[in-house]
Amino acid sequence: MTSILITGGHSGIGLAAARALAAKGIDLILAGRSAARMRPVADELRAQHGTTANTLVLDTASLASVRAAATRFDMMLDSGAVSPLDAIICNAGGRFDGALSYSPDGYETTFATNCLGHFLLVELLFPNLTEKGRVVYTASGTHDPDSMDGRMVGTAVEPDAFALANGGKDGNKALSAGKRYSTSKLCTVMYAYELDRRLRGAGSSISSIAFDPGSVPDTGFLRDMPKPVRRVATSAAMKWASKLIGITTSEVGFSGGSLAALAADPDCAAASGKYFQANDGSLAAVRSARLSYDQPRAVKLWDDTKQLVGLTAEEEPPQLR
Repeated sequence: MTSILITGGHSGIGLAAARALAAKGIDLILAGRSAARMRPVADELRAQHGTTANTLVLDTASLASVRAAATRFDMMLDSGAVSPLDAIICNAGGRFDGALSYSPDGYETTFATNCLGHFLLVELLFPNLTEKGRVVYTASGTHDPDSMDGRMVGTAVEPDAFALANGGKDGNKALSAGKRYSTSKLCTVMYAYELDRRLRGAGSSISSIAFDPGSVPDTGFLRDMPKPVRRVATSAAMKWASKLIGITTSEVGFSGGSLAALAADPDCAAASGKYFQANDGSLAAVRSARLSYDQPRAVKLWDDTKQLVGLTAEEEPPQLR
């Protein structure tokens, strides 16, 4: 039986992906901050598709929460409540507007939530992946400063883990919310590529894939925006205008189904090291930002992130060193 863990699988694109996976008879572990919000989704998936759906409380902004969730998963695995993972979908995340904030570990919230938590989660759960498992990262076209997506949100800056984690501290000027978001997604793509390189170097059959779901404003992405902004952003006129000027657009159902396909479909088994984009009803492998292919930068980002999350020698899988 196929088993997949997805972060943020109880809302938006993640929920659409979870429904698509459950419809295929795949067992799911929904990982997220709120047990109350995940529970009805798990109940729905079990009732409608007869699949097994477990929940796992996990806040990717908190390293302690990620470690506790990984320990809990190991206990569930030992008890037979779940099976080894065929895929880990790193989907949860967000853009955090308003006043600059920091995680429980003292790191800038956007980078902590979108990058550090998922990095640690993959390291800790990696030994539970099946021989031909997959890791799928939800990225964003905003990571590419040469694209309209990147120019509209805020041009990504240098993928420096220490600078991003400590943005706004010690008198340093904080990045805008848009730049914090787009840079976190640049890092996400680079994590996916660097993981692929390490897996290939270790002779592993596990895949690492990056995915851009496109601009889907009718999800929780704009939840921190004023209501008038949200109404305009989700209007048919704005969607038409966005497409006209070259923004990558999609719908919740299509993007969720595409994410599910990358995690489970046999046709995507050879997709490791690629960047896929959902755009106007089409899913295709495309080129990501030029900087995302910079291997020395990716190695530095990886190694610096290990230090930030406090990864120990015992926690780090040999294949990923």
